Amino acid sequence: MTIIIINFKTYKKGKEVLKLVRIIEKINKNIIVGLIPLDIKEISKKTKLKVFSQYLSDDIKEIKGSASGVFLNHSDHPLTFNKLKKSISLCKKNKLKTAVFTTSLREARKIEKLKPTYLIYEPKELIGGKISVSQAKPEIIRKFKDNLSMTFLVGAGIKTSKDIKTALDLGSSGIAISSVIMKSRNPEGKLKELIGSVTSSKAKYYYDI
Repeated sequence: MTIIIINFKTYKKGKEVLKLVRIIEKINKNIIVGLIPLDIKEISKKTKLKVFSQYLSDDIKEIKGSASGVFLNHSDHPLTFNKLKKSISLCKKNKLKTAVFTTSLREARKIEKLKPTYLIYEPKELIGGKISVSQAKPEIIRKFKDNLSMTFLVGAGIKTSKDIKTALDLGSSGIAISSVIMKSRNPEGKLKELIGSVTSSKAKYYYDI
């Protein structure tokens, strides 16, 4: 199964967030979107998409009941391993899924033992760059596949259908993207282009969140 996560970061604000969420929902209702806690309650009421908080707020009540899950250890909000362990445990107690980011295989193997919902390999130096993780680190993606028991996603610099196909062929179960959609003048067209490359694959990848 192929999982797609779109992190809004702080690229969009106010009505722009809802406008783009509705575009994404129209294209595929199984895509996960990551929003700041402030936007989650309203957007969750107006979409069927799975909405994740971009980080775990100090007061979990702020997102509990509205968010489907939480991003943890993203490069914008890095955590110590002990803090990460406690955060995953807290999320599980509150029935929130977890999408945990990692920058290395060594760290990923430790995180895997905590049993997050999703594990995402995203090398920090490639985030927002011109070269994708699929181009720059193909051998690492393969090592993730060979050395982890759980499935994983990849992110950082993904901009084309070729980037996605390479990631999937190397063993990833999905992708995490942001700027390619957030900065696009035609986000609907760009997302259709990227998703089309997945759904038309001979491997018959499909979406199942």
